[in-house]
Amino acid sequence: MKAIKSLLTIAAWAGAMVVLAAAQRPNQRPAALAETSGGLWEISGAPGAKAPRRLCVADTAVLAQFEHRAQMCTRLVISDSPPTAVIHYTCAGGGFGLTKMTLMTPRSIRIETQGISENLPFNYVIQARRIGDCPPRQARPGH
Repeated sequence: MKAIKSLLTIAAWAGAMVVLAAAQRPNQRPAALAETSGGLWEISGAPGAKAPRRLCVADTAVLAQFEHRAQMCTRLVISDSPPTAVIHYTCAGGGFGLTKMTLMTPRSIRIETQGISENLPFNYVIQARRIGDCPPRQARPGH
């Protein structure tokens, strides 16, 4: 009986997520991130990284897909109640994730993410901290 209740609860939750996702526009910026700005962000706690990584992002919402940062993905805001947003994303090359982003300060975001990447599950928590503006692009030879 407990197993049936658990399955029904999971099915209801999944159905609610689909309905909520359908009501949102793809790649919409969550209100929970309104106080943040693009720039140079330092990411701590990434799996396999010995040192923090630095990323230059125009919109902090892309940090929701940190696991798939090199891929083109579509993001849907599932829940947006500042200071927290829950974002589901799917990527054209395969893979998907569900990320909870919590704004600690306008320069600090806690990111809890899980999903499938390269046909394997992932689940981790990282910390993103804005450390400044993006460096200017250097001119390439011949341009």
